[in-house]
Amino acid sequence: MYLTVLVQLPRHSALDAALHYRWTCRLPVGTLVRVPLGKRLVAGIVWHDSTEPPPQAGVRDIAEVLAALPPLSDPWCALLAFAAGYYQRSVGELALTALPPELRDLDAVMLARRLKRLNKRLDAAAAVPAADAELARPLSPSQAQVLAALEGAAPAAHLIHGVTGSGKTEVYLQAADAALARGEQVLVLVPEINLTPQLEARFAQRFPGRCLVSLHSGLTPAQRLQNWLAAHLGEAELVLGTRMAIFASMPRLGLIVVDEEHDPSYKQQEGARYSARDLAVYRGRQLQCPVLLGSATPSLETWVNARGDGESPAKSTRYQYHAMAERIGQGELPKVRLLDLAMVTNQYGRNAMRDCVVAPPLMKAVHERMERGEQTLVLLNRRGYAPVLHCTSCGWKSACQHCSAWRVFHKLDRTLRCHHCGFTEPVPRACPVCKDPDIQPLGRGTERVEEQLAAQLPGARIRRIDADTTRLKGALEQQLAEVHSGEVDVLVGTQIVAKGHDFRRVSLVVAVHADAALFSSDFRAPERLFSLLMQAAGRAGRDPAWSARSEMWVQTWHPAHPLYGALVAHDFEAFAQAQLGERRAAGLPPFAHLALLRAEARTQEAAQAFLHAAAQAAEALGATDRGVMVYPPVPASVQKVADVERAQMLLEAPQRMALQNLLQDWQGDLKALAAGPQRVMRWAIDVDPLSI
Repeated sequence: MYLTVLVQLPRHSALDAALHYRWTCRLPVGTLVRVPLGKRLVAGIVWHDSTEPPPQAGVRDIAEVLAALPPLSDPWCALLAFAAGYYQRSVGELALTALPPELRDLDAVMLARRLKRLNKRLDAAAAVPAADAELARPLSPSQAQVLAALEGAAPAAHLIHGVTGSGKTEVYLQAADAALARGEQVLVLVPEINLTPQLEARFAQRFPGRCLVSLHSGLTPAQRLQNWLAAHLGEAELVLGTRMAIFASMPRLGLIVVDEEHDPSYKQQEGARYSARDLAVYRGRQLQCPVLLGSATPSLETWVNARGDGESPAKSTRYQYHAMAERIGQGELPKVRLLDLAMVTNQYGRNAMRDCVVAPPLMKAVHERMERGEQTLVLLNRRGYAPVLHCTSCGWKSACQHCSAWRVFHKLDRTLRCHHCGFTEPVPRACPVCKDPDIQPLGRGTERVEEQLAAQLPGARIRRIDADTTRLKGALEQQLAEVHSGEVDVLVGTQIVAKGHDFRRVSLVVAVHADAALFSSDFRAPERLFSLLMQAAGRAGRDPAWSARSEMWVQTWHPAHPLYGALVAHDFEAFAQAQLGERRAAGLPPFAHLALLRAEARTQEAAQAFLHAAAQAAEALGATDRGVMVYPPVPASVQKVADVERAQMLLEAPQRMALQNLLQDWQGDLKALAAGPQRVMRWAIDVDPLSI
């Protein structure tokens, strides 16, 4: 019997995605095996079988069948095949990377040991008496309406558009309870690892005695393998995880929840650039199970699928729409106020504003919160002390030697650190060019904000939470516990603290540098900014007793900007319609479909030469006749990273199928170019890119 086996090959390998091997009998599709590849034994997945010998000679035998594991299901294999085709990747590459890394290194004996340990752990967990379950909370009218609609609806994708604090998590919990009662498994996706522990704790309290596991990159290889096996064997009834969990093998999957579905973290940015949110919708349609997409600020693509584009009739929508417009307990949304920095500067002077991260009029509000035992959240989505150091004499700036970017000044350890390649050096004692010792920080990061607030608020308990302070295992949980217990007066943070957290004591949110994204060249920047600010505002007033006096202040030089007008009114629909009008006029998503061809080489000329040749190949395939626009190559937004030059070329089409057909036909030409005179270090196609 001849079998086609998927193996993980080097990217752009001349070998096919699936290789042929022999075995004594037929094996089900999805069976895990170990096969010889060169001088190594590697993991593989049986993909097809045939009694006819393959055309090439020298077919080798399968070394070992991992018979202790049930084969991967047909729907799982179909999901991988679809994802590989849509995102233009090798199905073998995607399938094997979707498996836990440790599983790919196990032979049959080692796997048997892992399964024995898993069974012992599951038996021990079952022997522990289950704690009392957290009672379901009383439902608000909008929660009850959503759950009633879900109960009677046909399997579909559902957008749950709920304002912050409206109780979307309770809807997830009760929908999961219904799925578990039917004997089904539940998959819950969250955008970031940081949000997994608190949601996991919430589910564990509601469903004691149920097997709940998590899947994310923060787990050790052994933990990830153990949790994946529990899901694959059907023992894990609840799986919580980040985007990688969309590929979890779950034989009885009956409900998928995508929390904060708008978050860009659901789009993989390296390797196979898939969107876990979009694959969740596909997987739900494939399995005929409901998919809940929850957000206070839905992505515009999801909004159009649920509400229409403003011109098409509502009956053309693909998702069911559910609104939750009120907070639990009749709590009020925080009042959003704009502070015109031009007026403040005229009143207090430029020097005073340079030394104050929070404008003087707001400091009084912060003091009042402290006196009442309430908390303030100061949001700045930029870590470090300052984005750049500069010399006041000669103009030198702390550029990275290996990237087209500045090195950020981190005062705590006195280093200049590149956030792209990681290159780090101690801060020089004097300017490297003119030797002037007077080198100064430009701009502000969260470190500097923390320092200035400590000077302005003597005695205040200030806590900073960003990627630098949460590197150590357990650090984030400890810091969040301090916030929840009231041991913090002022919380300074990046977007890590702006979403998903239930800070009951926060009654004031201050956004100190929100204007940076208003005029970005990235067409999605306004959408991301509006979402970040709305989510940050939602951290305030979550306790109904304090909601009436909760506020968010946005310090801005552009108070008349329409984005801020929609923010003040908490009017996402007005913002969405304005953005959709601009995108319709510009021919941008969701009214067009995009793909980027990215190339990396030692020189920018080599990267662009590859892209120019690729453009000629696309035109030879009839790109224009197919309705696909191929734009000229340009340098990437960050042109050089780690001494590698990067360039990109945009493809645009009004019809998704036209773009997909061209990309499929184009693959052969691209592989030939990469092996010829225009070869580059790396190239990749990014379908539905988040930024161009």
